[in-house]
Amino acid sequence: MAGPKAAEDGSAAPLLPAQAGERSSGGVGGGATSAQTLGNVVVSIVGTGVLGLPYAFRAAGWVAGSIGVAAAGSATLYCMLLLIIELWFPMSKFSRNELQRTKCFCLHYSLIHLPIKKLDKLKEEETEECCHGHYTYGDLGDRCFGTIGRCLTETLVLVSQAGGSVAYLIFIGQNLHSTFSQLMSPAGFIFAILLPLQIALSFIRSLSSLSPFSIFADVCNVLAMAIVIKEDLQLFDHPFSNRSAFNGLWAVPFTFGVAVFCFEGFSMTLALEASMADRRKFRSVLSQAVAAIIAVYVCFGVCGYLAYGEATKDIITLNLPNNWSSAAVKVGLCIALAFTFPVMMHPIHEIVETRFRSNRCFRKLSHNDGGAEWIGLHASRVLVVAVLTVVASFIPFFGSFISFVGSTMCALLSFVLPALFHLSIVGSSIPLWRRVLDYGILLFGLAFAGYGLVTALSSH
Repeated sequence: MAGPKAAEDGSAAPLLPAQAGERSSGGVGGGATSAQTLGNVVVSIVGTGVLGLPYAFRAAGWVAGSIGVAAAGSATLYCMLLLIIELWFPMSKFSRNELQRTKCFCLHYSLIHLPIKKLDKLKEEETEECCHGHYTYGDLGDRCFGTIGRCLTETLVLVSQAGGSVAYLIFIGQNLHSTFSQLMSPAGFIFAILLPLQIALSFIRSLSSLSPFSIFADVCNVLAMAIVIKEDLQLFDHPFSNRSAFNGLWAVPFTFGVAVFCFEGFSMTLALEASMADRRKFRSVLSQAVAAIIAVYVCFGVCGYLAYGEATKDIITLNLPNNWSSAAVKVGLCIALAFTFPVMMHPIHEIVETRFRSNRCFRKLSHNDGGAEWIGLHASRVLVVAVLTVVASFIPFFGSFISFVGSTMCALLSFVLPALFHLSIVGSSIPLWRRVLDYGILLFGLAFAGYGLVTALSSH
């Protein structure tokens, strides 16, 4: 998203300029280490969808379910890497000649596919010239299709991230109410506990500063899933008896669809990449995180299904006995989601703040009074959090809406747009098999979004 002033060559000015001294061999980045970025990646992907995996394994079979999760994770990772390739292309697709475009793409292709030690100093300098600062998903849409592309991309990001964030608030409020029903209603928990906490966390502007909260959320997620798996293992007698491995041809696509919802936070890819001090390591960090998440998802889904069989419910926590372990899982997941919420809100704040910065009156006011910009931007964050809190409190039947948003927006953001942008930017420069793969992902994403739309409409 363009800042107040565009660069002379047509490239977008970074939304969050890197501070002095944060320049690395991988290009201008933030201050996050690989470990901090790994924590942010995990917390931005893992969400409430994981609780529905055992039910998907029940419907598909434990072998088909494992294949579906692995396929969904691999496809999501591939599309995330497409965004990084597109990012490192010159930010102005049309303002530089074809030779420079090809040169920069080849340099970034080397950064992605060759060992770092084989890159010489010239390549590092050329790469820094091609990509400075922090660019967003909306910037890619603008590069490929102009204002329409930016508006479409940012609208999808806003609806998707807002829908997911509201779902987090609803989940937390309902689970706290089910555990501590004597205290207050779900809306009471949302207003009394979540709203003040999220307003305070919204003042943290950088992902590197949010990383301690992300790591804490990761720990809570791991402990909660560990307790669920422990309960599952205690029920194992003859775990593979009367358990289906494969329930037909449609089993894998069904589980694939469920698993796609579990890989949330796709629109966080570029922000996470920009937050790293050494941005060339992001591909490795991202690949390690997704591989680990796939393994955990498969283990969680298989154990849940093998433990409860045909009695597996759509939310696995409903199968847990009403004891301390069930309460610990619910509280742990609530804490994890509460600290994941600011990460989910990051793309929304970026879009809103960029619109503020592009407003002439706001720029004039900020120029006259330096503190006015700080007040205005942070007030916008408080307002956005408050609006989503109100929405979460007063929509009792949110399931159909979030199902529609999740299925359609997730498919468009995770598969359709990355493949479309990649074909638009470098389609003529990549091998035939890559173009065929991109078109396959594009068509699959459209079909998946159409299926989600039809399913949502047919349910009413």
